[in-house]
Amino acid sequence: MVVLTGADAEGILSRLDGLANVRAAAVKDGDAARELVAQSHGAYVVHDADPLADVADAWTGFFDRQDTPGTLEVAVESALAGLRRGLVQLPDYYVVLEPESLPETRKHWWLGVLAGVSPSRVIPAKASAGAVAEVLSRLPSGRWWPDPPDEWLRGLGRAVPDRVGVPGSV
Repeated sequence: MVVLTGADAEGILSRLDGLANVRAAAVKDGDAARELVAQSHGAYVVHDADPLADVADAWTGFFDRQDTPGTLEVAVESALAGLRRGLVQLPDYYVVLEPESLPETRKHWWLGVLAGVSPSRVIPAKASAGAVAEVLSRLPSGRWWPDPPDEWLRGLGRAVPDRVGVPGSV
């Protein structure tokens, strides 16, 4: 399962669905994502329902000082509850479209925090169906997300932008 996120993800998903071994659709929530995966027989199921979207929003809000205290912790606990109950699942890969165009803190979420947790699971790509198809044809292998995810998700408040991945940082 691949989550496609970023500039024009929905438009690109509609163009990917016709590719061999690819089932792609804009779904937006965990229920629809589970249904898409269950009904697919393709090698790749690609959608835009990010199970960590609320955590990403809360993390960027926390470090951009836009959220109230506790928002990040609530988002993390909600995500953990969804993962435990099987309501959502972490994707095999995140394909992030045009990450260089993202606001700085959001860029650090994708290319710092998540890539730091599992480097081969976050792949930047140009915002085109052809570029994403190329990425799908050469997805790297590598370690899975740490399981259980409790420790790294609960440690996000210490994963400071510009410091993520720097030796000696949390």
